[in-house]
Amino acid sequence: MLTSDLAVELVGNAIRLVTLMVAVIIAPGLLVGLVVALFQAATQINEQTLSFLPRLLATLAVLVLGGHWLVQTLMDYCVATFTRAAQLVG
Repeated sequence: MLTSDLAVELVGNAIRLVTLMVAVIIAPGLLVGLVVALFQAATQINEQTLSFLPRLLATLAVLVLGGHWLVQTLMDYCVATFTRAAQLVG
């Protein structure tokens, strides 16, 4: 039987997983953007599009290098959730 405590636990686990996955993807782009912004400030280059390509490449690199881990983590969560749901029903 699905109780409110179990529902809160399932939603909490889902939110934690989404937060982790988004942080893994966004954090490198954020750090690269910060480094480029510091470089622009130090050299007084005021070009807005200059930071776009390094951030894009950092994000793509994370997706290529960590994509398998991201998909595997999501699959493990889905399998565990559906297995638990099947146990609750039957």
